[in-house]
Amino acid sequence: MGLVEQNIAIIGCGPGGLASALFLARQGHHITLFERFLEPRPLGSGLLIQPSGQQILQSLGLLKNIKELASPVDQLHGISVHRNLRALDMKYGHARNAVSALGIHRASLFKVLMDAVQEMNIKIEVNQELLSINETDSAIQPVFAKGKADKKFDLLIDASGARSPLATGRIRKLSYGAFWATVDMPANHGVMPNALDQRYWHASKMAGIMPVGVNPATGNQGAAIFWSEKPEYAEGVIDAGIENFREEYCKLWPEAEPFISQIESMDELTMAVYGHRTGRSQTSKRLFHVGDSWHCTSPQLGQGANMALIDAAALAKAMERAVSLDDLSKSYCRSRSFHIGLYQLLSIIFTPLYQSNGKFLPLIRDVVIHHFARWPLVRSFITHTVSGVLGLKRIR
Repeated sequence: MGLVEQNIAIIGCGPGGLASALFLARQGHHITLFERFLEPRPLGSGLLIQPSGQQILQSLGLLKNIKELASPVDQLHGISVHRNLRALDMKYGHARNAVSALGIHRASLFKVLMDAVQEMNIKIEVNQELLSINETDSAIQPVFAKGKADKKFDLLIDASGARSPLATGRIRKLSYGAFWATVDMPANHGVMPNALDQRYWHASKMAGIMPVGVNPATGNQGAAIFWSEKPEYAEGVIDAGIENFREEYCKLWPEAEPFISQIESMDELTMAVYGHRTGRSQTSKRLFHVGDSWHCTSPQLGQGANMALIDAAALAKAMERAVSLDDLSKSYCRSRSFHIGLYQLLSIIFTPLYQSNGKFLPLIRDVVIHHFARWPLVRSFITHTVSGVLGLKRIR
């Protein structure tokens, strides 16, 4: 039973693309990965691998390797500075099956997945920027900036991210992005250990620090730092220089100075911009989407890479059971649509509480979180939401 020995093209070497390649190659399918860069590489700084994502990495046999490069994150904590109230308060130990998140640098996650792909001798073609597809009743062929692929495939999996030319649905640019950087974990500091810790001024300013395990640049234990900013103001922040950036950051969060002082130039900071869109899981008979090419949103709930890993596992499971492409499409969409829709909705609700110009919504946030987040029912809801398991069907 299932679709056997399919020739499959996978576009993109992010977590969703690499995980899809591993799952499907292990099922006996013939995989070719396509990457737009001259060399496959990760983008960004740190991320949280939630318990939901850890389940997928465990099923791939990679969780042990991930843990060696990551740092446990036991809680999410944040203070609304001007009111001195808790604005973020969640401990993973309050979940039914208590599992801490893992803070990790994107380069470390990429390395573990890529090493596994190379061990399986999965073919990778680089410098292939996808433009479109050619599809017939019997095959699908990616079209790149340099021309058509040299062969046709039975299926194409689009894991090329939020800016995929094949993505559907209207993307709405979010009003806030963030500057990111990775530094070494200071020997002495006043920031909460084993936590994603944040400071807020209403919702218009947000500073955060998160342990990421090994810093790939130095080999030492590292931390990701981030600063919320509107994209249209990013150039002005850069022009103002690193001294001004440090001053603004430490004005909001003085205890962060040992982290921020390590950044010597604005060139060490990367500005990330975000958008919100929910498209379709399948946009033609032989084209399927994984990760941000299907659904992208604010990083407030920290679910991007985790959702892509879950998509990859769900698609592979659907492949095991499907007897036709139509059956595959229905099974894949059915297994993921509720979970994705729920988190897209939650992101729409929560994002303005933490990134917006308003003052009324942040006030509600501060009052509710400070006074009610430790109530058992509220605490359970928040914990299972952030863990990524709320509404999630068992995949593997």
